Amino acid sequence: MNSNTQRCIELLKREGFTCVLSDGGNYIKSYERGVSPLVKLICENKNLAGFSAADKIVGKAAALLYAKLKVCEVYADVLSEGAISVFEKYKISCYCSQPTDNILNRQNTGLCPMEQAVLEIDDPDVAFEAIKLKLSELSDM
Repeated sequence: MNSNTQRCIELLKREGFTCVLSDGGNYIKSYERGVSPLVKLICENKNLAGFSAADKIVGKAAALLYAKLKVCEVYADVLSEGAISVFEKYKISCYCSQPTDNILNRQNTGLCPMEQAVLEIDDPDVAFEAIKLKLSELSDM
């Protein structure tokens, strides 16, 4: 694990952020839940190639967004099998405290809606569009 990732983990745990990204000099931090902070970074056309990330929960949806952002390494407190597969495919190093089969919705009654949105998707660009659509549908409810 690189030193940028270690610093991101320290901030994540000490400050209670949901995700932290860094290239060693610049830090991007968020308290927002879910994939929203990653979607915003993509929409802002941030160049995060080579950044490291630390995140609370990373499922396949978040992993595909991290791949689109071209980060080099990701640590997650909770990391799903689907996310691990994405990181392997896109050659992104990943670490976690707790591996899990799937990421559940906030009520723990089924699969997370973002995970459902990317169930059959392996392309970060296609996933980004599917995730934006699902976020829009959920905000209309």
